[in-house]
Amino acid sequence: MTETTETHMTLTQGGSGGYDAYKPRSPEFRAAMDALRGLRHDLISDAFAYRLLPPLRADKGPARMLSGRLRDHAVWTPHVLITAAGLLAMFIGADNSGRGAGANVFVGVSALAPILLTMVRPVMAFWLSLAATAFTYPVAFVNSWQQDWPWLPGSFACHLVVLTVVAVRTRPRTAAWMWLLTGAYGLIWQIAFGGSHYYRSNTVEMLFVSALVLLVVSVWHIRRDAVQTVTAQQTVTAHERSRRTLLEERTTIARELHDVVAHHMSVVAIQAEAAPYRVENPPPELEKAFATIRENAVAALTELRRVLGVVRAEDYEAPDAPQPTLADLDALLANVREAGLSVEKAVTGAVRELPQGVELSAYRIVQEALSNTLRHAPGASARVEIGYVLGGLGLRVVNGPLPWPSLVKPSPGAGHGITGMRERVSMLNGEMTAGPTDEGGYEVAVFLPVPFGDGDAA
Repeated sequence: MTETTETHMTLTQGGSGGYDAYKPRSPEFRAAMDALRGLRHDLISDAFAYRLLPPLRADKGPARMLSGRLRDHAVWTPHVLITAAGLLAMFIGADNSGRGAGANVFVGVSALAPILLTMVRPVMAFWLSLAATAFTYPVAFVNSWQQDWPWLPGSFACHLVVLTVVAVRTRPRTAAWMWLLTGAYGLIWQIAFGGSHYYRSNTVEMLFVSALVLLVVSVWHIRRDAVQTVTAQQTVTAHERSRRTLLEERTTIARELHDVVAHHMSVVAIQAEAAPYRVENPPPELEKAFATIRENAVAALTELRRVLGVVRAEDYEAPDAPQPTLADLDALLANVREAGLSVEKAVTGAVRELPQGVELSAYRIVQEALSNTLRHAPGASARVEIGYVLGGLGLRVVNGPLPWPSLVKPSPGAGHGITGMRERVSMLNGEMTAGPTDEGGYEVAVFLPVPFGDGDAA
């Protein structure tokens, strides 16, 4: 019990490792610590930060109203203004006939250097301005009872310009710290020399004028940030509105496609399934043909629903079923043979696995070329040639001329199949040619490049 009581008293008294070390800090203490961390970050850690003043943009501001070489020179307007302000402060500081030439040069350069430094290291320029004020005054005074302190005329102009430029180039919090440190700097001079009646402090004038200037700069910062925020929000809003409009249009298109195409494909599938039962003792070939029609209609409906899902929503997840590849080409050829197309396949080169995008595009190109043959040249024969070469994959689908006389009339087309094939080839940086042959048929030749290592290394 005694040890427990002594331990409790030690913790209460705030001994080493005591209870006070674990007390929650007050809001005032946390605010003070945050302020000190802000001071250290803004004016101490960033004192040597290199921040070159960039030129203005030629497409914004007053420069855009100019043309030719005037616009090229107008982008350097901030640098010219800062240099002019530095020269003015130098002339103000050096204009004193009561001092020697060397003292005037020293005072003028001391007023010019911090202002020019704001274009390269703005925070360091603030500290240099304070240091130059302290070093300049003992060298420059003539009659101590006639001079204001701690800022001589040149130092006053220099420090005011430095405060303005640094505040423009940083942020309002840094401007507030510089103003407070300027007041503390003047207070130190007041404590050191306030007892002598020969000196008159001009710290109040400096704080008043600089407060007005920094207030204007801070308002400018706040307005600029507000404009940037509003602009960003308007950009995001416009982008979201555009995406929403696009999604609505895509949903409308998907709905129309579903209402038109899906309805007719469903009717085809149902009629193909019911047709054999309407004929007494139908031959096996007819039953097989209707079964093939129904399977193709069902497959087309499934594919249509998948495509409409992609068109209908942005976050649509593709089904887990694998996409077709060249390995599934035999099933495709068997399907079109059952539809009445005589087709042959020839493969040259070493068969190997290619990237999924190339495999899928090649399959779709062959599928579309054979579909075109069925529509536009019913009864003609076709040949599919696949060549595996070192640099990629070659495809050639050619059909013969339309037989005459033909029992089936060609179906008219809008040319979207060729356009779709060209888009697939262009997406893979390939080459494609399509056109009639000398024999009266039609040929589609495609080359899909495959970089070495994606498929050739297999």
